[in-house]
Amino acid sequence: MRTELVTTLKRKATELLAELSRDRKPILITQHGLPSAYLVDVESYESLQNRLKLLEGIARGERALEEGRTVSHAEAKRRLGRWLK
Repeated sequence: MRTELVTTLKRKATELLAELSRDRKPILITQHGLPSAYLVDVESYESLQNRLKLLEGIARGERALEEGRTVSHAEAKRRLGRWLK
């Protein structure tokens, strides 16, 4: 992963954005020698957000199983039938 100073971002924002769009590799922005932010292209960011939502859904499902909050296949089908009409 590439690392750039915040001052480089200020001076070369257009160039960095063009490279980011082309290469789709995140850029770590540092300020005063410390990590400050990641610069990522829109498509990669949206993909990461979708993956996160999926993982959160799986985690909720696993918690429901652990807590015994389950229904039979027939009951699930009946409940979903109301939503899918």
